Amino acid sequence: MHHPLLFNIYDQIRSLGWEGFWTLLRNGIVSGSLLALIALGYSMVYGILKLLNFAHGDIYMVGAFIGYGVLVAFGGALSPTIPIVPLIILMFAVAMVGSGFLGVAIERVAYKPLRNAPRIAPLISALGVLFFLESSVQLLTNSAHVLYNAYALGGKNGQFGPLLNPVFHVDHVPFTVVHTLVVLTAVALMVVLVWLVYRTKFGKAMRAVAFDREAAAMMGIDVDRVISGTFFIGSVLAGAAGVMYGLYIGDTYFFLGFQYGLLAFTAAVVGGIGSIPGAMLGGLLVGLFQSFSTGYVGGQWAEIVVFGILITFLIIRPNGLLGSRAIQKV
Repeated sequence: MHHPLLFNIYDQIRSLGWEGFWTLLRNGIVSGSLLALIALGYSMVYGILKLLNFAHGDIYMVGAFIGYGVLVAFGGALSPTIPIVPLIILMFAVAMVGSGFLGVAIERVAYKPLRNAPRIAPLISALGVLFFLESSVQLLTNSAHVLYNAYALGGKNGQFGPLLNPVFHVDHVPFTVVHTLVVLTAVALMVVLVWLVYRTKFGKAMRAVAFDREAAAMMGIDVDRVISGTFFIGSVLAGAAGVMYGLYIGDTYFFLGFQYGLLAFTAAVVGGIGSIPGAMLGGLLVGLFQSFSTGYVGGQWAEIVVFGILITFLIIRPNGLLGSRAIQKV
């Protein structure tokens, strides 16, 4: 006897066809790019401190609001006072720097005093920071949803702006400027991060602190500076992802960080938390799973599928796809 859900999936695949497949693939890649940038922050902090920074998703949310604030300060999407290219660059720059300093402040206030405390203490502190940021933004915005209206940015006479212009088509499915912008910006930031971690002196210091913090300190590495720098870099990536979300989706609200933070944490676990390539891979996979689940199974099943994958990986392969087994010190 066949389950009705299987018939529903089969009917959805037939009805959507190849055009629907390419649409879901496009949406999954774009969403996965955002999740990968957020997941990188989880993995970097965990690699350095073995800390699950659950407040990281709310830094992403704050970055989205900072980008919106810059947009409004220059007239908003409907009537910008400067050209859209400098405006978008400025939105990214301010949101990334602001999010970066917020991440450093969180590390100094909430995590640094608990660095040598039992592991449960910084975890509880992280949850406290999460609710503090979320509630603060809720009070400041009066729980309102704000819209970037990026579709109108640069448009004239009520028409759509250039962000919705198609760059290329796949089976009549348009890949627009905003889709391309999100993916290419995410890839560029990931390439810069990989270069920073594996090709610079600071990156070598990061890897040394991640491997053995005490030994790194004895070798003359400023551990506090490395940890603060790691928080700054991870938060910068989250801030950039927040602006990308605003340009792509637009609906920004106080609960956004918790929602996407959980998805990004799932991505980090699937890819292998503590692994930079793993965070990238995990973000892309979770974005694709979420998109195809929404299209073929239904939006009400999407989060069940994603978190079901999280539980499966925690049971079967807790180190993730690219994660390595932790070395036990004796």
